[in-house]
Amino acid sequence: MAKKPKPPEPEPDRNHERDVAVLPAKPDVTRPPLYQVALLNDDFTPMDFVVEVLQVFFAMNREKATQVMLHVHTRGKGVCGVYTRDVAESKVTQVNDFSRLHQHPLLCSMEKA
Repeated sequence: MAKKPKPPEPEPDRNHERDVAVLPAKPDVTRPPLYQVALLNDDFTPMDFVVEVLQVFFAMNREKATQVMLHVHTRGKGVCGVYTRDVAESKVTQVNDFSRLHQHPLLCSMEKA
């Protein structure tokens, strides 16, 4: 019995020879470091002014602002919020400028959380 000739194999598509099946990877994203913004107590800034600062610059309601102000007053320092570096620096600058504008020595600072 004679062998049947093999049909010619289709020529491989040259575009697919180099393709590699890869699962999409999630990017390795790390969260930026956070910074605490704090108010420092002094003996000259009125308590009402501190409450106003907390309401205006840190979006606290009057009750929460009063609690933080009392914490600053009794313990010497109180955290107003935790932010990324750029936001924390902006808050510190805004509060310190606002305090100087109103002739109060209230100081705002930031430190790594």
